[in-house]
Amino acid sequence: MDLNRLKYATPLQSFVDTTFFQELSRIKLDILKLSSEGQKIYTSVNLENLSKSSVGGSIFLNSQSFDQECWHGVEKDVVISGTLYNFNTIEEFKSLDKQKFLEDRFKDVWERSKHDINQAVSFDMISFADLKRYKFYYWLCVTCFIPQLLSVNIIKKVPIDGVEEIQKWFNMHSKEWVCLLDKKGHILKYSVDAVENSRALCIRDTSNVPETPSTLTKNFLSIFNYHYPAKNQIMVNFIRTNDSSFAYDLKLSSEGTIDRFKVSGWERNAQGKLLPRVTDLSALIDPLKIADQSVDLNLKLMKWRVAPEINLKVIKEIKVLILGAGTLGCYVSRTLMAWGVRTVTLVDNSTVSFSNPVRQSLFGFDDVGKPKAETAANALKKVFPLMDATGVELSIPMIGHPITNEEKEKKEFEKLYELIKCHDVIFLLMDSRETRWLPAVLANVMGKVVINAALGFDSYLVMRHGIYDANDDSERLGCYFCNDVVVPMDSLTDKTLDQMCTVTRPGVALLAAAQAVELLVSLLQQKAVHNVPAGEKNFLGCIPHQIRGFLNEFTTLKLETPAYKHCSACSSAIVQECEELGWEFVKNSLNNPDYIEELSGLRDVKREVENLTEDITEWNIDEEEEFDIIR
Repeated sequence: MDLNRLKYATPLQSFVDTTFFQELSRIKLDILKLSSEGQKIYTSVNLENLSKSSVGGSIFLNSQSFDQECWHGVEKDVVISGTLYNFNTIEEFKSLDKQKFLEDRFKDVWERSKHDINQAVSFDMISFADLKRYKFYYWLCVTCFIPQLLSVNIIKKVPIDGVEEIQKWFNMHSKEWVCLLDKKGHILKYSVDAVENSRALCIRDTSNVPETPSTLTKNFLSIFNYHYPAKNQIMVNFIRTNDSSFAYDLKLSSEGTIDRFKVSGWERNAQGKLLPRVTDLSALIDPLKIADQSVDLNLKLMKWRVAPEINLKVIKEIKVLILGAGTLGCYVSRTLMAWGVRTVTLVDNSTVSFSNPVRQSLFGFDDVGKPKAETAANALKKVFPLMDATGVELSIPMIGHPITNEEKEKKEFEKLYELIKCHDVIFLLMDSRETRWLPAVLANVMGKVVINAALGFDSYLVMRHGIYDANDDSERLGCYFCNDVVVPMDSLTDKTLDQMCTVTRPGVALLAAAQAVELLVSLLQQKAVHNVPAGEKNFLGCIPHQIRGFLNEFTTLKLETPAYKHCSACSSAIVQECEELGWEFVKNSLNNPDYIEELSGLRDVKREVENLTEDITEWNIDEEEEFDIIR
């Protein structure tokens, strides 16, 4: 063994903060997605305060490592850049040919550093982020290289002069890793032209091992030898920030051309083995944050490959009001939550009964007797604590049901008005037609999106209401009441139990709830959600007006009906009267059965029908001879 051969210490040690992996998670979800292309990362090497136990400088990575702007103006520290390659599967990470990866990185570094020796220092990192378990596998390498036929031997240790001046020069030139001393001892920036007349090469040394330079020295000597192959002896000053700088006279012996290199650089783990490291953050990160990112992960996986155009932000930020916390309300709430909706308010005036939990997914046996709306909201927050879910116990004033307590019902109206005003989307999921009437009118007054779902025994209706526009009412889709020629009336009084409750096949509610939410999501992908034509398509598919499903034949129909000019809920006369009179309009509607008929024009329609019937009755055929009868 040649005892004079120059030995080297570890180039740089890595320390990776948990915030680095948190930011990597975000970048993986929002930027990288399925890409394994290199992502630039940055850090600085602080050589000022190395502890005596440290073997050298450190690469410290944190959340700011992904932002180049954070490293501008860093004094004294040496800023270095690297590249992160994040793989999509643990198999890809494990099966990567690590030596070939190093050699490919060397080629990049070599080409850069031949033109600028300060580009000879960089690092690379490979990783796999298991975002479901919050485990991060990574391996860092600092590429170090030297020609296979170049040997570096120590001739002798020599005294070093002017260390303080060289240290000051390096402090003033934080981007420089090397400099030259000319024959008069002047400090020069490294350049190809200056190499020939230089007396010494000065290297910023990251090692803290006595009289043993960093392995990065190989890179600088390789480039020096490439620039000046005829110079086989050079004094090298290894400059450190403490008082341990030293100098050697080195002999560079090359037995041939520089065409093949020895490349190294993979970092050893804590046990000193050439193996990757793994960081498990599941126990350290706030579980709520994990849940938050995990919910987003499920949706963003869709965006990566299947539907890259989908706007998840508009879905997440939408505020939804669900009127009716029964079977439909529970299923709609859960489906909205699965789509990433975070703000949901449920409204109901009843309590959980013994028959509810088996059909209504947000209730359990222990909830019997509790208010439905509040219990459902609490159940949503148990599933996902970051849900902004609120339950409101409220009786909605119903047309056809005269007022019995004006003070109480006026407060209920005002509460309903405020709820609709502060939400973006209204789901009408109540048991009766008359309960849906007032919210439908108020939604038109305020121009809100309304999704309506109603159930039969083996059929269902899902529809979106046309949105009223006082300035343009010519082409508008109809609402739930546009096919009626009568005003909704009391359908509950004196009814048997089976007539008062929604008796339906259990699977019908799931079908209707799912399609109601999917209809909303498709609608939200449009630039403007107001009065999107029926059947219009986007990347998610068709956006129908109405969906009518029939479970007895397992068929589905897509229908379209225009707004009816005499509609009891969305005609101009109704909307404008409600907007102008407010509670007085509601009071008149509830107390006077004829008020809405007269206001909407349905009374005139009824008269025309009655007159037409009278005309037909008077048209009596008595004399066959006046007609050509076919026998």
